[in-house]
Amino acid sequence: MKWYAFLLLLPMLAAAPASADENGARLFAPCRACHSLDPTERGLPGPNLAGVAGRVVAGDPAFDYSPVLRKARDDGLRWDMPRLEAFLADPAEMFPGLWMSMRGIEDATERTALVRFLSDPASR
Repeated sequence: MKWYAFLLLLPMLAAAPASADENGARLFAPCRACHSLDPTERGLPGPNLAGVAGRVVAGDPAFDYSPVLRKARDDGLRWDMPRLEAFLADPAEMFPGLWMSMRGIEDATERTALVRFLSDPASR
């Protein structure tokens, strides 16, 4: 009888699913090797991503971008949510010749969570 009661309670003891914010933070963790969301942090291998949503592509003045991203900047492209999602799906397809090596995030739900995390400073 004790086992039966335990089995009934087991679902309530299981961890609650992660929120979108928690998923975004988890998905950004590997990105921290090259990028920061702290606007004062510099000197990393990749550009600072603080305020990336809405910013012009290649918009961190302290970073030397690949030519394909500099061209996108010169063309006036901005990082809106659809562009961030497309980039995170396959960066090399979106910007052939990109210096950053990242294979992309296949799962659309994970891409959306990461884009929300990058776009909303309150989620951090």
